Amino acid sequence: MIVANNNFTPLGNTGPQHVSKIGLGAMGMSGMYGSSDDAQSIATIHAALDNGINLIDTGDFYGMGHNELLIGRALKGRRDQALLSVKFGAMRDPASGWGGFDGRPAAVKNFLAYSLQRLGVEHIDIYRMARLDPNVPIEDSIGAISDMVKAGYVRHIGLSEVRVETIRRAHAAHPICDLQIEYSLVSRKPEEAIFPVLAALGIGVTAYGVLSRGLLSGSKPIGPKDMRSHLPRFNGENAVKNEHLVGVLHQLAAEMNASASQVAIAWVLARGQKLGIDMVALVGSRTTKQLVEAVGAQALTMSAADLQRIETAIPASAIAGDRYAPHQMALLDSEK
Repeated sequence: MIVANNNFTPLGNTGPQHVSKIGLGAMGMSGMYGSSDDAQSIATIHAALDNGINLIDTGDFYGMGHNELLIGRALKGRRDQALLSVKFGAMRDPASGWGGFDGRPAAVKNFLAYSLQRLGVEHIDIYRMARLDPNVPIEDSIGAISDMVKAGYVRHIGLSEVRVETIRRAHAAHPICDLQIEYSLVSRKPEEAIFPVLAALGIGVTAYGVLSRGLLSGSKPIGPKDMRSHLPRFNGENAVKNEHLVGVLHQLAAEMNASASQVAIAWVLARGQKLGIDMVALVGSRTTKQLVEAVGAQALTMSAADLQRIETAIPASAIAGDRYAPHQMALLDSEK
């Protein structure tokens, strides 16, 4: 019997040892999925802490610093309840455009200095590059973060969306606690080559996109400022085909007396247990209602037969469209 509850896990052999299996991904609180409300976002962060969620994931480029400032406000007086996972390296411009990634050692330390200031904290628990900078050896970028670990500004080093070779090189430079990568019922490629290496090296996983950006819960883009309106799975014929899959998941969830979101989250946690990996599922809840629903996934118990039934009804090969647009896929070291 595979149980989705038991609500905490270590995050790899060298990472924090008491991490909530559900983490809060804060990206949607800074305009990436359309307009957001700061008061509602802060209430959701507080609800997460109140419900035992202690991992909060952000990026210094979410809203060009807005997300970190928001989290800093939310954590005033409650810093000791939260583990902060921060991504860095993505370059932005005043028009909200994107300008590549910078992993140079001096840039790493510069990004960190501003994150500490915006968050209003003395250290960051897990620090990671959002994407690999192809122009900088991974050892140089990791070495710079390692310097910051020694100086006390960072506690643990993570990775994001990188392939096996990069993982091995980074881990040789400094112990890596976890890899952040997209993983869901319909995005299972990491199981092929990446997850076995993580299990062997004792590196955990922080899975994002566990609901495929709301696709699996039936959520749809709400306008041109919603990044999902530019993603293949939400457009054209792909959207029509994927809507059928979502319907299948809703039917399975009804039979399990749960919501589709809860089943999708519980599946990720159960698969992690089956694969022998310390797994945290990030949820992008933007309201307390969504947050409470996500937390309910921890009460689900899945047998091996349940997992097989879900995977047979919704094979990963049935999803229509890549998880990102072509130019974004090209930036993913994990896809190379």
